[in-house]
Parts: sequence; structure tokens; C-alpha cells
Amino acid sequence: MVAAMLAVPLLAFAQSDLASRLAELRETVRFVPDKGIVALRQIESQARTAPPQHKAEFLYQLSYAQLGLGQQADALATAEELIAFGKSGNDTVATAKGLLAKAFVTFRMNELKLSHQLAWDAERLANTAKDQDLKVLATVTAGQSYAEEGNFPLALARLQAAVALARQARVPLHLTASLVALANLYDQMKEFDKGFEALDEARQLAEEMKSPGRMATVKIAEYALSIDTNQPQRALKALLSALSLERQIGANAMIANTLVNLSDSYLKQRDYPTTINYATQAIEAAQRLNDRAIEATARINIGEAYLGMGRIADGKRSFEAGMAYYEKSGDKPELQAVLMEYGSALEHAGDMAGAVAAYHRERTISNELFEKQRQKAVLELQEKFDTEKKQRQIELLSRENQVKSAEIANRSLQQRVWWLLAIVFALASVIVGLLYRKVRQTNAALEVKNQELKLQSSRDPLTGLYNRRHFQEFMRTHVQVEKRGAGTSGEEIVGALFLLDVDHFKHVNDTYGHAAGDAVLKMIAENLRVILRETDMIVRWGGEEFLAFLPAIPRSGVEDIARRLLTGISAHTIDYQDAKISVNVSIGFAPFPLVPGQHPLPWERAVNLVDMALYLAKAHGRNRAYGVRGFANFEQTSLEHIEQDLERAWRAGFVDLSIVLGGWPEPKPVPRPAPAPLAAPAASEAGGKS
Repeated sequence: MVAAMLAVPLLAFAQSDLASRLAELRETVRFVPDKGIVALRQIESQARTAPPQHKAEFLYQLSYAQLGLGQQADALATAEELIAFGKSGNDTVATAKGLLAKAFVTFRMNELKLSHQLAWDAERLANTAKDQDLKVLATVTAGQSYAEEGNFPLALARLQAAVALARQARVPLHLTASLVALANLYDQMKEFDKGFEALDEARQLAEEMKSPGRMATVKIAEYALSIDTNQPQRALKALLSALSLERQIGANAMIANTLVNLSDSYLKQRDYPTTINYATQAIEAAQRLNDRAIEATARINIGEAYLGMGRIADGKRSFEAGMAYYEKSGDKPELQAVLMEYGSALEHAGDMAGAVAAYHRERTISNELFEKQRQKAVLELQEKFDTEKKQRQIELLSRENQVKSAEIANRSLQQRVWWLLAIVFALASVIVGLLYRKVRQTNAALEVKNQELKLQSSRDPLTGLYNRRHFQEFMRTHVQVEKRGAGTSGEEIVGALFLLDVDHFKHVNDTYGHAAGDAVLKMIAENLRVILRETDMIVRWGGEEFLAFLPAIPRSGVEDIARRLLTGISAHTIDYQDAKISVNVSIGFAPFPLVPGQHPLPWERAVNLVDMALYLAKAHGRNRAYGVRGFANFEQTSLEHIEQDLERAWRAGFVDLSIVLGGWPEPKPVPRPAPAPLAAPAASEAGGKS
């Protein structure tokens, strides 16, 4: 008994010591996971037999450390163990910590939807607990998840709440983390002054704590804000300061990230040797951490640096190696952005064929993403319509039940009071008549809603133009008939296809935000309605791509339409907040039908050729239109060869192209380039006209 009594204070002391040790290890695990995991393994046997709150904290830190070392499978298994432990003991705190740990792992695995849901579930549980540290962490994570989905109002509410909670708790560590997260959100929202204000407070707290790790996170946030406010020197200074702090504590994961950001900063300054130096260091650091994302970004930066130095083969090899990661991960939005960057770099390096190929790959992804968004919008609309329809059916059935109840009451009344029979039948007739009328009105309303749904499914919700699906259905039944014009000229009347793409649209979104991009798209849609006729079909073809089909114009007027489209769109500006935004477009066009041999092309292949002409326009300088007039010496080649490389086919004289440059009143004659060697023999000079 005496021994047992002596053991109680010893056990309490051991538990207190374990709690203190776990608290001390938080920053080590956060910034130096390799050292943190060694320390955690030393106390593992004690922690696994400790009270639930200490065991839960140990498992949470262990999962975080494993994730920091790139051991995603182990980190996920530990997070699952923590969730199971929490649920088995009905422990809200342990379960919430497990959900947060799993959210971090799934985020790193690029399973964003699952990660966000786990974070929000963790926040709901944390708000029912009394653990203030957990509440702050869960609220910050929930806010960041909303920000990643683009829901800035909810993200702002959560992060402001996290700052308030951290102030109440008076824990500088949590307040610093909350303020840095808030500053990053303000940066995304382009409220830069508020971002720097939050960051100044975070910096003071980090300096007071004398925490190199927290100071480094402040510097990384300062770098992002400085880049977005066009302060490259301040951004570079912040990065170099962060790198020094990270190396001071051996924060290898942060070092790898900072190195790749440094390579990007020097790339923007066109200091290509320094770019390659830092990117190479980033690759080495990322490989030690098994961080494929950082390695991929570093390889892309090296590729762009090589292209800037004129080393095209080396640049393409490194760029493609980096893009392979995004293709494998399935992150199509990021891959689309990288392909745009790749095409632009190849264009500046003079590799026009490579640039066109990159732009084609980017456009394919853009169309896929746009189609998914359109399908989602239609499904949401259909779901809303079905819900309303079911509600109307419920109301109708309710009324019918009321009528049946009335009929039963009437029959009972008829048995008792025969002299009211005539009145009852009269009333019943009136009720049935009213119900019949109501049913007819309901059916009419349903028909109207069906028509509205059909109209909405054929229209793009942003611009009000027809969508790709409607155009495809129209072209399946459309029969183009060439005919001679009226009057004495007898000029041939043809159809025409015009495919437009907004130049540097990503720059508009990155500089002013997606709302500004939407405003630009609406402006272009309005201009297309003004420039073209009511009988012409105007389609939003993809994200920033528009297609116009003109069923009947004189063949000689096709180039004039292209010129009017170029000048008409570039002449307009929109006022967005304090900025004036104007854009140019590149255009591919052709008369329709196109007849390379004896048979006209299906509309799909005609659009494909127009798309290739559009990318020639982009690769040769933008703000211009390339048109496919027709074909020559077709017996010496094939449509497959032409579709493989339109520019080479043009150079060889198999394709007749015309060029209209933006800003000039008349199309400038440009001689066909010198022919390049092809498998098929070069055609005569009569084949090409420009």
C-alpha cells in the first residue's frame, strides 16, 4: 500500500514531464521533422501508454513529422490510427486532431476535395471541445480550405475568427500563425495593404518569441505580397532572409520551397545562370524529401532558363520532365498554366512549331475543363428544376387528397341529407373544374420551365452566347449550299468559320482577378453581337475562345470580317475598379465548306484546320488572323499531312493562307515563306497566296 501511494506522485510527475516534452517538440516537428521524429520515437513507448490527451498529441505530431519527411503512407496510417483511437474512446479532441492530420496528408496527396471536407469536419468537432489550441488550429485550417476553393468570404470569416481566438488565448505562437494565414488570404484577395498590416504584427510577435521558424514563415508571406505588389527587390530580399533563417534551424522542407522560389525570382529577372543554380539546389533538396511537386517546378524553371539562353533542346527536355509530374498527378488546371508558360517560352526562343504544339495541348485541357464546368452547371440547373417539379407534384397530390376527403364527407352528407344532393354535386363539379384548370396551368408552367431549361442548356451562363453543345447539334443537321450572289457580280456566297482566342488572358486574370476576366469575356461577347449579324451564330467555344459561324457571306468578304473582328475588339476598353483593361484577339478563319479535293470536309475537320490557323496566328505574334483560303496540288499530299503541320504545308504550297494584321486598315500582303523540306514534293508557286 505504501509503495502504491509513493507511485502516484511519480506517475503524475512522469505525465507532466511527457506533456511538457510534447509541447516543446511542436516547433521542432513543424520546422525540422527529421529531428522531431527522432525525439518522438524516444518517448513513443511512454506516450502510447499515457492518458488519452497525451497519446492523441503524440500521434498527431508523429503523423505531421512523417508527412514532413515525405512518408505519406506512414503519415496517413498514423492519422487513421488517431481517428480510430478518438472514436473508440468517444474523445472529441483526439478525433478532431486525427481528422486534421488526415486533412494535411490528403492535401499533400492532391486529394483536395477530401482534404477540405476533413478540415471542416475537424473544425465542427473542435468547436464542441474546450481545447483552445485545437480550436485555433482547426479554424485556421478550415479557413485555408475555403480559400483554396475560392470561397474568400467564408475563408476571411474563419481566419478573422482564428485571430480573435488566438488573442483571447494569449498564445503568441497561435496568433503569429493565424496572422500569417490571414496575410496570405488578403494577398489572394488583392487587399495588399491589409496583408502587409497583418504581416507587420506577425513579424513583431515572431521577433519577440525569437523563433527563426516563425520568422521564416513571415518572410515567405512577405515574399508573396511583394511579388504581387510589383516589388521584386523586396521579394528577393525576403526570400534570401527566409533561406538564412531556415538553414539556421535545418528546416529542409522550407529550404527546398524557398530555393525553388529563388530560382523563379531570378528567372523573372532573366538571370538565367543564377536561376539554374538555385533550381538545381532545389531539385537536390526535393529529392531528399521525396517532394515531386517542388522537383517538377524546379525542372520547369531550369527549362525556361535554358530556352531563354537559346539552348532549345535542353530547355524542352527539362520542361517536359517537369510537366510529367502534373500529367501524372492529374492536376489539369496547373498543367494548363504550365503549358501556357511553355508555349510562350518556346515562342520567344523562336521554336514556333513547338509553341504551336504546346498551345494545342493547353487548348485541349482548357476545353476539357470548360466542358466539365458547363456540365456541372447544367446538372445543377436540372437538379433545381427536378426539385421544383417534385414540390409541385406534392402540392398537387395534397390538393387531390383534400378533394377525396371532401368527396367522402359529401357522400356521408348525401346519405343523411338527400335534399342537399344537387348542391353537393354542383360544388363537386366546381371543385373538379377548378382542379382541372389548375392541372392545366401546372402543365403549362412545366412546359415553360422545360423550354427555359432547354434554352439555358444551349446558352453559356456568363456571356449569354450559344455553347459548344448547341453548335454541335446545329451543325449535325445543317446543310451548306454554295450559291451565286444576286446582282450583276454573280459573286459566290459561302459560309465562314472564325475561331477567336483572347491574347494573354491569363495575365488579365493574374493581374486583376477572375472577375475582371469575366468582364473581358462579356465585353467581347457584346462586341461580337455588334460586329456580326443576328443571323450569324456566335458560340463560346471554350474558356477564352469564341467561335462564329456565318452561314452566308460573299467569299471576298471573309478577310474583311476578320479585320473588323480584330479592330472592333481591340478598340474597346472596360473600366474595372481603378484600371482600364483592353485586349487583343488572335483569329483562325476559313470559308465553309472547305474542299481540299473532290469532297467537302466535315465541319469538325474544318474547325480543326481553323484551330491550327489560330495557333499559327498566336505563334507568329498574336493580334492577327490567319485564314485557310483553300488548297493547291492536293494530289501530291493528303489532308493528314496538312493537319500534322499546317505551317509546313503552307510553306510547301499545299495550302493557300491569308494574313490579316490587327490595327491595319487593309490586309498586308506577306509572301509565302521559303518552302521547308517535306516528304511530298514542293508545289508550284501558284499554290500559295498571302
